[in-house]
Amino acid sequence: MLPVFSVIHVLLSAGLIGLILMHSGRDAGLGGMGFTPTSQGGTHIVERNLTRLTIVVGILFFANTVLLYRLLR
Repeated sequence: MLPVFSVIHVLLSAGLIGLILMHSGRDAGLGGMGFTPTSQGGTHIVERNLTRLTIVVGILFFANTVLLYRLLR
């Protein structure tokens, strides 16, 4: 069971890094490369969904970290 959760952990960490890099901060970042249009009403729906997806993957990463700790103990 440990190897399965280890592979999932690596995939989640790579996905989380990619999602964080796609966010636009002060600079345009990778999220401002043209596929995230800005709207006049504030945050665009794509950015909100990107934020939600990042939060979900972060929660899964945390839960998997705790699970791996329990399995190794």
